[in-house]
Amino acid sequence: MMTITAHLAELAEKHRALEQKINQAAASPGSDDIEIRRLKQEKLKLKDEMERLRRETRH
Repeated sequence: MMTITAHLAELAEKHRALEQKINQAAASPGSDDIEIRRLKQEKLKLKDEMERLRRETRH
């Protein structure tokens, strides 16, 4: 079983990787707006999950 701290670190790493992908996609000519939107939604889900875990660990 993964600790909450390790899980948060993994989520944060995925969040950073998505941020990089979004920036690269946005910078490339002929970038796919739908793909960028999908990546941003994924990134937001990760952020929400991290917040939820942080709240749970505070209680």
